[in-house]
Amino acid sequence: FAHAEVAKNIKTATEQITKRKKLNCNTWLTTGYCCFTKHTTYSKILKNYTMALPDVFSKDIADTIVRRINALSPTTQPKWGKMNVGQMLAHCNVTYEMVYENGKHPQANFFMKFILKTFIKKLVTNEVPYKQNSQTAPAFVITDSRDFEAEKKRLINHVYKTQQAGAAHFEGKESHSFGMLNRTEWNNMFYKHLDHHLTQFGA
Repeated sequence: FAHAEVAKNIKTATEQITKRKKLNCNTWLTTGYCCFTKHTTYSKILKNYTMALPDVFSKDIADTIVRRINALSPTTQPKWGKMNVGQMLAHCNVTYEMVYENGKHPQANFFMKFILKTFIKKLVTNEVPYKQNSQTAPAFVITDSRDFEAEKKRLINHVYKTQQAGAAHFEGKESHSFGMLNRTEWNNMFYKHLDHHLTQFGA
């Protein structure tokens, strides 16, 4: 992780930028694995490595997500939407299948990738929560019956596999649909999708 002096300087820079731009100080700072030089501005550091959403690469956050998953049961009912709880877990697993199961989901062609990167990427990787009953991409549509326990086990394994891989593993990693993403974009994509659907089922 960053040297204590660097961390101190980042804190100071955060306070200065907060005063100047009225930003919220209570953000998640990921300072590990960073290389700082005198040519690197603190505003650039903060732009690239500030996580406003909970950090899925943190063991504490991963444990919290898993506790929420374990709060579900086969009879849990949704607050909105058409999926049952087993289908929802399978739906959430698709995100991880696209990361860890090469070939399971066909790659988009060049034109579709351009559309996804240009118009959809920001919606998926920013910190703005999804709206209820948002349109679902075809690969994520689950209409058949799914085994609740099997899908729950898979999702928990995916959450911990991602946490253990760590933020550095995902920095600049190519995504299935949006090209290369930085660690914050990966974090936001993972967390807000899970949070949206766990909230949908009251967990």
